[in-house]
Amino acid sequence: MNEGPVRSDAEAMIAEAKKALWVMVGLLAVLWVIQLVNAPTGYGLSREFGIEARDPGSLPEILSSPFLHYGWTHLEGNSGPLFIFGFLAAYRGVKKWVGVSLLIIVASGLGVWFISPANSVTVGASGLVFGYFGYIIVRGLFDRHLIDIVLGLVMALCFAYQFTSLLPSQEGVSWQGHLVGFAGGIVGGWLFRDRRPKAVAAPDPATALLPKDVS
Repeated sequence: MNEGPVRSDAEAMIAEAKKALWVMVGLLAVLWVIQLVNAPTGYGLSREFGIEARDPGSLPEILSSPFLHYGWTHLEGNSGPLFIFGFLAAYRGVKKWVGVSLLIIVASGLGVWFISPANSVTVGASGLVFGYFGYIIVRGLFDRHLIDIVLGLVMALCFAYQFTSLLPSQEGVSWQGHLVGFAGGIVGGWLFRDRRPKAVAAPDPATALLPKDVS
């Protein structure tokens, strides 16, 4: 049995997991540094760079709103799930994770922009959190990796309470971003699935022996 390719694949996965770990540490560091600047200003950055529902001029804020929060409790509540789900979304490949993250940010941001109440300004990484949640639940099904199927099932069971946040439940909480971010993660699981080359059927030996038509 040739153990070389198996060992090489395992080493590559470990290397990607290490990169994923540091990427998520870096992302959380950025969020907390921004919060250190944002809080003393009375969250002026959140009001200026958050998503204002159905305001065309606020569309660019789709890209900035996930990095801003309203209060330390808001940031603390997002940090743990963001780290866990983000790492699990990235450990098979940071490049793929970047694409999935952009898709989720745009999807959840547009959902907030279209569906949120008029004159509301929404910020926070929770849309990204729920997007990663949806992604890791379905990734194994699309990639056909047994370990990811089991991982997705375990995460769905352990964090089943998160599904309640996909529907209106608490005033001031952006269920719109949660729901559309979750859907974006599921779409990301399909769009960024592993595409294996189709197996080519071996020729039938009996057919190969038949004389060819040369007319």
